[in-house]
Amino acid sequence: MNETKYWLWLSMVFGTGSRRIWEVMCLFESAEEAYQSLSEQSVSLKFNEKETDNLSRTEISDAERFIEKCAEKGIGIVGYSDDDYPHQLRHLFNPPAVLYYKGNISCLSGTRTVTAVGTRNATDYGIRTAETVCGELAAKNMVIISGFAVGIDIASQLAGVQKNRPTAAVMGCGVDVNYPKPNEQFRERILKSGGVFLSEYPPETQPLPQNFPSRNRILAALGRAAIVFEASVKSGSLITARLASEQGRDVFVIPPADIFSSKYSGNVQLLREGAQPLYSTEDILDTFRFGSSVDTEIRQSIRYGFDGLKAGIVWEGRAAAKADREVPIIIPRKRIKEDIPQEKPQDTPEPPNVPETSDTFEELTDIQRSIAEELKNGKLHADELCRRLDMDPAELMTELTEMEIMGTVISLPGKMFELYR
Repeated sequence: MNETKYWLWLSMVFGTGSRRIWEVMCLFESAEEAYQSLSEQSVSLKFNEKETDNLSRTEISDAERFIEKCAEKGIGIVGYSDDDYPHQLRHLFNPPAVLYYKGNISCLSGTRTVTAVGTRNATDYGIRTAETVCGELAAKNMVIISGFAVGIDIASQLAGVQKNRPTAAVMGCGVDVNYPKPNEQFRERILKSGGVFLSEYPPETQPLPQNFPSRNRILAALGRAAIVFEASVKSGSLITARLASEQGRDVFVIPPADIFSSKYSGNVQLLREGAQPLYSTEDILDTFRFGSSVDTEIRQSIRYGFDGLKAGIVWEGRAAAKADREVPIIIPRKRIKEDIPQEKPQDTPEPPNVPETSDTFEELTDIQRSIAEELKNGKLHADELCRRLDMDPAELMTELTEMEIMGTVISLPGKMFELYR
């Protein structure tokens, strides 16, 4: 069953990238069931004022018309339970309910994918290494995934294009938005080689700063391994690398050309934290060897698809949720600032009935509030936070990573954390 329009309706009601969608979905077997119950008000849930207003004025016909308008622009939409939805994202915390795309989204399914990230202001060494490594990986039928930024991103993707292999560009804006402008000339080449541009943001959404940390979680999840080519300690690439690691992905780092250069300080930090140095493409190929956990994951995604995952991933908390049908009210929070273009994006109206991205207003959980309270008086080491909160280290790092994505905390060298102010 194609449920795209119902997933889109949920996104229109709760907002792009909203965790609220999954809190609600714990109560239902499908997106269609969620729509029927919410639109008929046959289930008792608590909503904030904006959600209540959206529920009253958003019709399924709005979603249907929006899908038609996107199709007229050559933009496809895929919902979480659809066959073409990338399997890798179904393991993600707060996965996109819908993805918008141009090109061949099926190039991401049932295949070996590698996320390549790095700085926009790359050195010749960084560019040359990205071109060589990604070119060799593409020649071995791997799909390169990156963020379509200038520098390392586009060098990695064009290396795949030159081998006539598909690559995927994960955007922090609408897939129809010309960003970054210097890379417009490469769009058609990527599409002609079987690649895809995809985003969780609706068409015409501009590249706002708050979009990029959220985009990075998708970038990290789509690759079954990740490579950091060149990054400073302040680079968004480090967030992507940590997210990949949290998701159980192997993270590879190119050894720095100059250990004293700040351009490679992020590489050095990741290597100190346990990332694997990359000396040749053989290092990555070993991750995908026959019988490895990654190889098994790929094979299972082909064999079982969505149905084999549904019970254990999205709806694992249904029983508890049905016992308590109160969905908490959203509380505003701060955001991470990321290095994005100096030019000011043009104001563009959003599609009808599609609310603003709502992750700025997502709530802190009780444990996240406890973490924030401990950090009020200054930065603390992760081990000290564990001691004060009596938490399992793995659980703490999961919470800190989510708080970092949403801009509540900042990760510092040496496993130190502080509140974003």
